[in-house]
Amino acid sequence: MSKPYETPDVSVDVVLLTLIEGHLHVALHERPKEPDAGMLALLGGYVHVDDGSEADVEGTAFRVLREKGGLRPRYLEQLRTYSGRERDPTRGFTVAISHVALVPHEELAASDSRLHLYAVDELPKLAFDHNRQVTEAVERVRNKSSYSTLPCWLLPRAFTLTQLQHTYEQIFGETVKRSTFRTRLGLKVGDVKAGEAIDEAGCIVATDEFQGGNQRPARLFRVNQLGLFKRASW
Repeated sequence: MSKPYETPDVSVDVVLLTLIEGHLHVALHERPKEPDAGMLALLGGYVHVDDGSEADVEGTAFRVLREKGGLRPRYLEQLRTYSGRERDPTRGFTVAISHVALVPHEELAASDSRLHLYAVDELPKLAFDHNRQVTEAVERVRNKSSYSTLPCWLLPRAFTLTQLQHTYEQIFGETVKRSTFRTRLGLKVGDVKAGEAIDEAGCIVATDEFQGGNQRPARLFRVNQLGLFKRASW
């Protein structure tokens, strides 16, 4: 007869990132109960194995964001699994499947939530191993942004190329010339028409909308897919 083994608690944590005044911020909440009651923590929750609508841990992450943040981000990806007996000594061996989500600040501000937003480089001590999770999530975002459309998910659904450039600059903390930015991402605008992509990978597509201003109206673009820029080199 096989020996029965105890199963660990399995939960999902979400590193929810946004851009505010040129800096990456993470959304946190105060833990209402022990352990670490009153401390700031990532949004998280247990996997509901008895809920048939929760098909996988990504479904758990979306539920957590809906219940505790009042939103559903357009971008969510699994970061990594954190486990061990030291994460939460009160519960023994625990497993947390961490995710990173990106959301424009406008959407986050409009959500029905009481989240606390902190710059990722100025975090206080967080509950459990959540400081480590934030650090590794930010590293993932910055690395992936150097060759992909990832920063687009921090923008509204339609954006100008100037907004896109500023988003990349804010993530990397570097200001570049417009020509340098477009060369690095392999963007060719010219007389682009609505529905046409401006990069070789077909990631960023022109719309038929324009943003007005005192000068020449700026065309709005949208991200067609999460993809890789063939010639990106940030």
